[in-house]
Formats: sequence, C-alpha cells, structure tokens
Amino acid sequence: MENSVKTIAYKGRVVFQKVQVRSFTRLPKEYEENEACFIFVSKGSFYIRAQTEKLLLNPETALLAKCLNYFYETTKRLPEEEDHIEAIGLMFYPDQVQDLFDFDLTHSHHTVDYNLKQVPVNKLLEHFRESIAILLDHPELADEHLIKTKLREFVILLTKTVNAPSELDFLASLFKPNFIRFEEVIRNNLYSDLKLEEFASLCHMSLSSFKRKFKEVYHESPAGYLSKMRINKALDLLQHKDMRISDIAYDLGYDSLTTFNRVFKSHTGKSPSEYRLG
Repeated sequence: MENSVKTIAYKGRVVFQKVQVRSFTRLPKEYEENEACFIFVSKGSFYIRAQTEKLLLNPETALLAKCLNYFYETTKRLPEEEDHIEAIGLMFYPDQVQDLFDFDLTHSHHTVDYNLKQVPVNKLLEHFRESIAILLDHPELADEHLIKTKLREFVILLTKTVNAPSELDFLASLFKPNFIRFEEVIRNNLYSDLKLEEFASLCHMSLSSFKRKFKEVYHESPAGYLSKMRINKALDLLQHKDMRISDIAYDLGYDSLTTFNRVFKSHTGKSPSEYRLG
C-alpha cells in the first residue's frame, strides 16, 4: 500500500483529512495556525507523544487536541497484512468556527484542564467517522452546505461527549492551550528517544532557544543532563535481576544495546553486565 492523503477544504483551509501510511517510528505534528483537531483511527494503532503525555489511539479511542506540537509514534511493526495505519482528522480554526456558528468565542470563559484528551468512540462517533470517510472517498459530494452541516453535527456530538456546558463553551475551550512548564516537558520525556530538535518542538522553541533555556534551568547542556539521568536510572534498574539489559536499554530510549553499553561504560567504567555482576 502506498502512502496517501485525501482532503476536503472549506473556504481555503483543510477541514477533513484521511491519511494512510505504512508503519513508522515517529512523525511530527506541528501546528501552522491556531487550529484544534480531532483524530479518528480507522485502521491500526499508534501513540501520541506530547508535552506531558503519551496516549494510545486506535479505532476505539480518538484524540481531541488543542493547538500544540506533538508526535505520532509506533512501538512495533504490525503484521504484514496490517502494515499500515489509516486516520481521519477534523480541523477547526477560530475564525471559521465563528462564521459557522455565529459565535463570538470571547463571550465564553470556559476552560478545561487538558491540552489533549482521549475520547472513547461511541456508536454516534463511529457513524460520524464513517460518513466523513465516505465524503473523503467521494469529494464530489462535499459541497459547502454539506461540509458546514457535518462540522456543526460534529461539534454537537463532541459537546455532549465531553460534557461541555454548551457548543460555544466547547469551541472556546479548544483555542485556550494550557501552559506547561518547561521542566514538566523534560521530566515527562526524560527516558524517551527524542532528539534535541524534537524536545525543542514539544517546547515550541527553536533548537537554539531550547538549549539556552535548558542551560538556564539545569545549569548544564541538554545532552549531558539527559545522558546522566538515563544512566542514573539504569543503575537502579540493573538491580532488578529479572530485567533483561536489552529491555532496560529500550525503556531508557536508547536506539540499540550497543549504544547503551557504550554510554554506560563511558559514565561508569563498566559495561551494564559487569556492573550487574558487581
């Protein structure tokens, strides 16, 4: 199966999208405007790695996301006959929402305590997903009136699903990202295999700004600090004799056992197996 993307636009912006991709390790989602989105999974499963969370998405669990950067990740290859993922996304933009609903979003002060939210796919949402899939496969059916109707329908469904006070409050809350402290982003992704550029993206910073902020907060370079913290964790995990060293390396974000052995020895003077033997 070749990778493919199908889209439907409303007034010049993509509002519905279906993506089919072969299995992958990590792909970035970087918002370009102040958009919020909702992601259905039709086939396969994958994770969302965000500032403080790692959430599983599959056909039974969808994602509601405010405007922030995050990553799509998988942890293992699927069987060959299932070696692809299909997802359907809906995008919302503040000015389009105000046009569609004749709402003034500034009239609502409703907030929610999340930037990302897993949403169970009930029967109503499942039927809605199927209807959008049909439109994406037959875009000639999607005139402006039908697109507006489907977007309104979705907002009503989600307002009830997440128990928001009203459609206005639900929509207004989508465009109010919660502030996440820099240290929280680092702590919650400390044992991932994120590159520094990817850490910077999660923090919505350039790489140079990220390095400067990191040095200011932790008083050492990102590479040095992250390596030190991972090895300290490895020292603890190696006390558990039932844990395989290869599993420890994987859990701490190393791309291979060889890399883990090399870094561990550079910090301790011993290989992990030598350290375990005492």
